[in-house]
Amino acid sequence: MFITRETKDGRRVGVKEIAEGIDSPVYFIAKILQELSKRGIVQSLKGPTGGFFMDGNSLNHTVADVVMAIDGDKLFHGCILGLSECSEKQPCPLHAEFKKIRKELRELLTQTKLGELQDKFDVATFYLSRR
Repeated sequence: MFITRETKDGRRVGVKEIAEGIDSPVYFIAKILQELSKRGIVQSLKGPTGGFFMDGNSLNHTVADVVMAIDGDKLFHGCILGLSECSEKQPCPLHAEFKKIRKELRELLTQTKLGELQDKFDVATFYLSRR
């Protein structure tokens, strides 16, 4: 979201600026950006005027695409308690309740495009830092 907001007007941002902007370690952000760039979710350009940015194709990706790129599909399929044997036949104590929540969450994340979130930056102020 930081990249989406900061590059809306064609600007590019570097790893250090992103890390500072969202209060995360540089090496952690660099690793995530590498994966997002590889999947075409963010774009990157090397050189003195380079950096990371979002283009039209990037903005068509969904929030679910970002989640999948970073964490895989465990949010959409895994057990809320982290149990490996949790299933319909062997449910954990929270299985039924989380199944409903997970379905709604998946729908929200797969239906929300990054470009839609960028549009929301035009009409409101959002807090993106962990500070």
